[in-house]
Amino acid sequence: MTEDDRRTGRDESEEERADRMWGELIQEVRVAQTGVQILFGFLLTVVFYPKYTTLSDANQHIYIVTVVLGACTTGALIGPVSLHRLVSGHRVKPQAVRLAARLTFLGLVLLLITMASALLLILRVATHDGYVPWLIAAVVAWYLTCWFGLPLWARHRHTTGTEDR
Repeated sequence: MTEDDRRTGRDESEEERADRMWGELIQEVRVAQTGVQILFGFLLTVVFYPKYTTLSDANQHIYIVTVVLGACTTGALIGPVSLHRLVSGHRVKPQAVRLAARLTFLGLVLLLITMASALLLILRVATHDGYVPWLIAAVVAWYLTCWFGLPLWARHRHTTGTEDR
């Protein structure tokens, strides 16, 4: 058993591991991309509704920031597909998987910020109550818990001192 076998818990070559990790990563990206595409599509249409012109300057700025965040999120989550296509056949899959994983993580962070920004805009328009920032903080805390806290806790709790990088 090699050092790599002990680290991964599998008997696979670096290329086989990269192939497996690539497949897993693409499945994860598909889930996130669907949500981003729906949210971004909705955001792109908002400006064409008559109510948009009645929004305060602050709400219009929040909208613009949210659209730009949505575009950046879309780019980060589609990036791994382009990366794979451009490096395919050049024998750099393990490196491409690591880069694609970083792009995906960045996409998830941007998705969290985009969703918080969209929620801020919607709640500011729907209500002018002072509890809006508290609601958004609670939702962001929930996202942080579900998307990062629980996975990191599980990784810490269920690994035996080795880390799958």
